[in-house]
Amino acid sequence: MGFSVDSTGNKAVFDHGLVVCIVLLTGAGLATLYSASYAFAESWYKGDSWHFVSRQSVFAAAGFVLFVIAANINIETLRSSIKFLVITTIILCCFTFVPGIGLTINGASRWIGRGRISFQPSELVKLVLPLYLAHIFDKKKEKLDTFVSGILPPTLITMLFFTLILLQNNFSTAVFIASNALFIFFLARIKKRYFVSAAMIFLPVSFLLVLTKEHRLRRLISFIWPDWEPLGAGYQVHASVVTVSSGGFWGKGIGLGTRKIQSVPEIQSDFIFAAFSEEGGFIGVVIFVLMFAFFAWRGYRAALRSGDTFKYLLACGMVNMIVTQVLLNIAVVSGTAPATGVPLPFFSAGGSSLLVTLIMSGLIVNVSRAPAFSAPEGKSNSGVYNGI
Repeated sequence: MGFSVDSTGNKAVFDHGLVVCIVLLTGAGLATLYSASYAFAESWYKGDSWHFVSRQSVFAAAGFVLFVIAANINIETLRSSIKFLVITTIILCCFTFVPGIGLTINGASRWIGRGRISFQPSELVKLVLPLYLAHIFDKKKEKLDTFVSGILPPTLITMLFFTLILLQNNFSTAVFIASNALFIFFLARIKKRYFVSAAMIFLPVSFLLVLTKEHRLRRLISFIWPDWEPLGAGYQVHASVVTVSSGGFWGKGIGLGTRKIQSVPEIQSDFIFAAFSEEGGFIGVVIFVLMFAFFAWRGYRAALRSGDTFKYLLACGMVNMIVTQVLLNIAVVSGTAPATGVPLPFFSAGGSSLLVTLIMSGLIVNVSRAPAFSAPEGKSNSGVYNGI
């Protein structure tokens, strides 16, 4: 996967640095997952210390196949399938409520599947919604001043996905996806008055939704007042903060962490960054941040250089979806944000998340293709800045 030919016949080269970064992040994620989960897996799955990693590796292998396809697919072919993808994703989200197809765990109906094979449709929304918004805003870029024909369709689709995920009892993911959708609305240069109107509705409704579920309210109170319930709602975050700080400057070494085993429940999932920090220490965290900073830089650069409104919005939306998940996850693990169910991309146990993350990464790499010669700085015909 080195080059292809663009529509003008020029050789188009992938961003090799970005590809290497994605491979390294996936490898680091699998290594960290094994280190974080082997003790728990050994005690709960009949001595199978590789339980989580073996499952994750299957999704990683499938994800890299889809990564290569996404990186090489013709963008126009992809755009012709967006309607199908949106309808399919809506149907899959609805299947979570169907007995015999949907799986309910701890009161949340977020999965579909049977036995050990399951998939979380809300993860697919993270891919499909930015894809749809980039397409519709490019298609209707001459009508964005008109609410009914320009703003209403993408707003309704965003609200539909928000509602379906909310009904699955997945409030944090619903708010997260809606917030990232608003970022794409902003990039599309929607008038500010629409954002003001959205904020006047979205913020009070979100606050009321927090109050309607006891576990959401308990998490919020535990964040504001950490000593309120140290062995209850606040236990996991408190244990995570202690685990992160125990790594010190150099860390305890790969596989040598102890608090990850003793203290943090389900550390292989949304709190895996605590295990990474304990073993990697401050130095490891710096390397971690630099890798994702490089990923963000090359991704946003690809978007700005694309010279195409659809590719620009698509790449920015995908990069932002991944990077904001990282920032939010770290904020939760370090105790600077209320607990959520947002996983750490490339690292957290969960095949659905890894699969979708690799597909999004493939699309970002696809957009990174540029003619082998250097394009002049300035603006392209589409009006997208092309100078970085």
